[in-house]
Amino acid sequence: MGFKIITEQIFKLPLSFNSNMKNFGNTESAFKLRSDEELKRAHFMFRLISSPFLVKTGNFIIPFAVRSGIPLGWLIKPTVYKQFCGGITIAECEKVVSDLGKLNVRSILDYSVEGKEDDEDIKIALQETIKTINNAGKNPDIPFAVFKPTAFIKTEALELLSMNNNVSPGIKREGEKFYKRVDTLCAASYDHNLPILIDAEDTFYQPFIDKVVKEMMGKYNRESAIVYNTYQMYRVDRLGVLEADCRLAREKGFFLGAKFVRGAYMERERKRAKEKGYTDPIHKDKESTDRDFDEALRFSVRNIDTVSIFNGTHNEKSSLLLSELMEQYGIPKNDQRVWFSQLYGMSDHISFNLALEGYNVAKYVPYGPITHVLPYLMRRVEENTSVSGQTCRELSLIIKELKRRKNSSNEI
Repeated sequence: MGFKIITEQIFKLPLSFNSNMKNFGNTESAFKLRSDEELKRAHFMFRLISSPFLVKTGNFIIPFAVRSGIPLGWLIKPTVYKQFCGGITIAECEKVVSDLGKLNVRSILDYSVEGKEDDEDIKIALQETIKTINNAGKNPDIPFAVFKPTAFIKTEALELLSMNNNVSPGIKREGEKFYKRVDTLCAASYDHNLPILIDAEDTFYQPFIDKVVKEMMGKYNRESAIVYNTYQMYRVDRLGVLEADCRLAREKGFFLGAKFVRGAYMERERKRAKEKGYTDPIHKDKESTDRDFDEALRFSVRNIDTVSIFNGTHNEKSSLLLSELMEQYGIPKNDQRVWFSQLYGMSDHISFNLALEGYNVAKYVPYGPITHVLPYLMRRVEENTSVSGQTCRELSLIIKELKRRKNSSNEI
């Protein structure tokens, strides 16, 4: 099926909106910050990453080029990097943060480094993340801090700590260092009364992360949810884990911060499960993932006295569902216990239209040196290629807005 036919079909589909107000098809609101030139560049880029062949080729060539020291900044920075990242430094992100804030969309600066194996690199990542916390503490347009656990521990140690209680003294020390680093970040956030999101990792890393995060919640979430754990709802066990964590929070007297995502490592998880001969931890199909994701939202809203919700999704139906649940349970649109979020450069039709209606909305804005951010960028490209309809949806909305602007210009 050709691109033109696909986009025309998506164009004819009714984009999700409730009868009261939300029209996610309002492209004038969605792309208000984007100039014609920026929209055309985004259109060109999404057209490129709609090709599985180009994506697969790029995912082979780009890491090879980085390992070989071949400079790629000239190619990546004005294209994929500019679409999905705020800049190389916090200072470079200031304009993005300010521009989004003017339209009631907040920002979350994410220093997108991961998988560091050297103590010096980990120290640099820790110092930079503390800078993001201190910066956010002074800026009302940045309501959360965030970090990725694999930036602060050697992955071999993280896997062993997650899978085996009987580890060597050296591995145990790595776990203790990780605990102290996480505690340092959570303490800094607590001092600023700034919630901090702790991203999820692969299933074979997650048990030790969950253990540490729950200890941080018990320590810092006594008055409100400061520390948030991330639940990847494409995992078959996460709904049960969420319910158990909520019970624990009630028993221990702390608030549960819950960030919900569908998940980012499906192919890698399935491949590893097959190779090592254990049960696939990922739902068998998207429908099962969608079911658990939406049920997690329902459960959390029913337990809003204990659970604070960070709804990280590009799915219109799940965004709509949460807004309807808030109305059903009498939760104000600007209640600080409920946030909607999408990645910078994606799903602006959800972000800006929700913000227009007064909901709490924050864009994840990654930043950092291009070579450090490459794993993140490659996942975003893969996501747009593999998620059914994602790239076509982005393209159809961009085309719609370009046509609207052209027609408006002709009428003048």
